[in-house]
Amino acid sequence: MKGVADVGDPRPPSTGTVNSRPTNDACMSLWRSRRTGYYLTLVAVTTVVSTLVYNYGMATLENDPQPLYRSLEIVSQTYTTTGYGEDAGWSTPHMNLLMIVLQLTGIGLILTGVDVFAVPWLRNTLATTAPTVAPDVEDHVVICEYTPRGEAFIEELESRGQAYVVVEGDEEAATELHEADYRVVHGDPESTDVLENAGIERARAVVADATDDVNASIVLSAREANPAIRIVTLVEDQRLAEYHDIAGADEVLSPRQLLGESLSHRVPTAVTTAVDDGIEIGDDLELVELSIAEGSDLCGRTVDEIQPRERFGVDGIGAWIDGVFESPIPPDREFDTGMRLLVAGEPERIDTMRAEAMSTVHSFSARHVLIAGYGEAGAAASDALADAHTRVTVLDSDDRDDVDIVGDARDPDAIREAGVEDVSAVIVTLDDDTTAVFATLVVRELNPSVDIIVRANDADNVQKLYRAGADYVQSLATVSGRMLASTVFDDEEVLAVDREIDVVKLPAGRLAGRTVVDADVRSRTGCTVLAAVRDGETISEFDPASFVFEDDDDVVLAGTDESVQSFEARFLA
Repeated sequence: MKGVADVGDPRPPSTGTVNSRPTNDACMSLWRSRRTGYYLTLVAVTTVVSTLVYNYGMATLENDPQPLYRSLEIVSQTYTTTGYGEDAGWSTPHMNLLMIVLQLTGIGLILTGVDVFAVPWLRNTLATTAPTVAPDVEDHVVICEYTPRGEAFIEELESRGQAYVVVEGDEEAATELHEADYRVVHGDPESTDVLENAGIERARAVVADATDDVNASIVLSAREANPAIRIVTLVEDQRLAEYHDIAGADEVLSPRQLLGESLSHRVPTAVTTAVDDGIEIGDDLELVELSIAEGSDLCGRTVDEIQPRERFGVDGIGAWIDGVFESPIPPDREFDTGMRLLVAGEPERIDTMRAEAMSTVHSFSARHVLIAGYGEAGAAASDALADAHTRVTVLDSDDRDDVDIVGDARDPDAIREAGVEDVSAVIVTLDDDTTAVFATLVVRELNPSVDIIVRANDADNVQKLYRAGADYVQSLATVSGRMLASTVFDDEEVLAVDREIDVVKLPAGRLAGRTVVDADVRSRTGCTVLAAVRDGETISEFDPASFVFEDDDDVVLAGTDESVQSFEARFLA
């Protein structure tokens, strides 16, 4: 069974054809041609038989013999409901009954003809079809194939007001996207003609998001269509990244590897002392996630009571509350056990707050982690934990190197055999979210106190995984979208693509000549100013009320996509 290991994108491999269902379409075309043939045969046979019967009736019953062509004319007039001419007024009941039958037959043939010809024609005429040529658009991003990762990337593009065109080879999928108001072109993304129809010569960049082999072909076609275009590809198997480079890709991204490493950082270990690895923003500034431990000095207290800046000298950026990131943290929000805070400040000051967030009875013994699913993300998580001297047990459905237990992650017996009752954390990196939900339920039932860290393939399933019992869920699609956005755009430097917030470095813009307090940045945009960058030096220790930004300064901000966009609109647009 393939559903319990991180073995690749669940999207079926592309064949590179414009229509992925040629057999079905051929069958439908054949059936329609047969229906037409059957109908025309029925009309011909019915007309001939009716003409012969009518001609015989006129000669024997009405005693009025006439040529066959005259009888054919009467039958045609009857079938088409145009009238009967001079033959009307038959004297025998048999001929009147025959005419009734002919009238009903004519109506039946007309209705059948409507179903065979008119209805399909109207359906095809009125049906919405995806365009094959993009409208006039410039400086856009061409996205080859639509996936959950691409959907997250499109959301990033739309938040920036950036134009895009999706090239989708599946006709039905392209039509659905078109009906949902996505800018889409139907065609084979490996075709230079299709890429030209998508406006590649006017585009800003091309993103190849199909299977690894198809992506390499897309790179070659894109490079042929526009040698100067910037090309970014995503790779499932990190070992194949070099071939994308050889094909001509400018950037090759491996979101699964990054996500696996990120998930491993969520595991409390003796080395990380119950805190995620920090993101170094400057020599004296880090961005760190802190988990509130039960029994700690911060547990059960509100932001107003703690006052992170006044007490610890750190900025509270936000917190994950019920799996949703909130920034800023509501002042009356009480810190619950397991809540994760995002803070920024000098490492020494963060260490002071970290000590307050940890339980006084916290154990620093070596940790044991179970990884369910040993694909690209699972292997990356295992390597990162091994570097932290953490004991790792790997469970996977396939018997391969470095897999300790072969079994189904949904099987309680396999989970028990992997030692779930003795581990401190379980990392679930399965390629199917439904399987991951069930595995999470099983793990939570077998060990109610264990930390469960899960990778979601689709962002829509994040909340479902939290309800199943996960302590932390990170979406592969979201991370991929953020990686793509930070790679494609050069106007800002995103420092934390694996978080649900942006940490960006932007020009000071209209903030020059003003202070943070004077500009009221946080209340007006929702962003937190973490540092200033002047002459290449990061200045993290400054008074927000007196430090004045200069024209050539950069500013380091933290906030959601919307808040960063708000800052750009107010101070850079």
